[in-house]
Amino acid sequence: MLYYLFAYLDKYFDFPGAGMFNYISFRSAMAVFTALCIALFFGRRIICFLKKKQVGETVRNLDLEGQMSKQGTPTMGGIIILLSLLVPVLLFGDICNTYILLMMITTVWLGLIGFLDDYIKVFKKDKKGLHGKFKVLGQITLGLIVGLTFYFSDDIVVREHVTTSQPVAIQAEDSLSSVHEHKMVDVKSTTTTIPFVKENEFDYSWLIGWMGDDAKDFVWIVFVLVIIFIITAVSNGANITDGLDGLAAGTSSIVGITLGVLAYLSGNTIYAEYLNIMYIPYTGELVIFISAFIGATVGFLWYNTYPAQVFMGDTGSLSIGGIIAVYAILIRKELLIPILCGIFLAENISVMIQVSWFKYTKKKYGKGRRIFLMSPLHHHYQKKGYPEPKIVTRFWIIGIMLAVVTIVTLKMR
Repeated sequence: MLYYLFAYLDKYFDFPGAGMFNYISFRSAMAVFTALCIALFFGRRIICFLKKKQVGETVRNLDLEGQMSKQGTPTMGGIIILLSLLVPVLLFGDICNTYILLMMITTVWLGLIGFLDDYIKVFKKDKKGLHGKFKVLGQITLGLIVGLTFYFSDDIVVREHVTTSQPVAIQAEDSLSSVHEHKMVDVKSTTTTIPFVKENEFDYSWLIGWMGDDAKDFVWIVFVLVIIFIITAVSNGANITDGLDGLAAGTSSIVGITLGVLAYLSGNTIYAEYLNIMYIPYTGELVIFISAFIGATVGFLWYNTYPAQVFMGDTGSLSIGGIIAVYAILIRKELLIPILCGIFLAENISVMIQVSWFKYTKKKYGKGRRIFLMSPLHHHYQKKGYPEPKIVTRFWIIGIMLAVVTIVTLKMR
């Protein structure tokens, strides 16, 4: 809202300093600072309120070292993240921007699903929480909203080089010739960025190229299905990763910083041309959103680092996973997710391997066997005797390494 207020003051009253709100860099800095202040100032009050209402976590793996002390620690701390994220975006972002609207819908939608899950666990005393099929249904619905808006909205385009031929008269001969003219135009496209490839653009229509000319008519179905899969996988990956103090929040902060860099470069004509990457108009506002996201997750870490004073719960973990997925899709970097979100991927795969192998061996040998001491992966290292802070710190270091590799893919082709 402040963005519109100061734009009005600058336009009609030449108000001193109002012009600074035209700069994305200034509004991004303000978003980070505001998100941090909200998280730090209101975080304590929210935690006290949750304690008063006895919104405590029931720790299921009490055989792990140090887990008994976590019994009763307030959960639903994701409310701190959502509040710290949405308020700065409303203050400093252009909320009429389609990209910002999609990100806010994602935040609120998955935040509500996670909140409902936490509410059932805490107040209804049902450890299973919201049934898995309802979570997946919510993620699929969000995928449909994002995918269809992305595909059909005229505001979501990419800028491409287009070669046109124009006839010109040649004086020496009584004939017409043509010259080729190169210009940039905004076009609807289902292209995305593919890493480690020189011509690093991939069009989803290639997946159904065998359909010939009909591929253009049906590509939206493939596109939406891919988006649904990505949102579901990443949000569940973040949810699974939220098992140690500070692990999910810290990892998400690292991912957020990387996505902010990618969004800034993709939304700047000069840097996009220099790096020879896809230029995506109107995505500059996403830098403000991700700045608020970084401030919110770092501010939440103030209370969530070991020993945690509050857990984010599904209210936070489902929403931050969905935010990361949708953000990567909007800046057309979703194929970088396996690298950038390698921690989430490893956690997800460890659970899939453990469950699949246990079921297979139980069917074949009559007794289930395990590959990991416990899944997800971070609990495997707990079982091996590693202190919780050491596991979290090492996962963060790996996350930083993956973030560097992700950025390097801009030039390493």
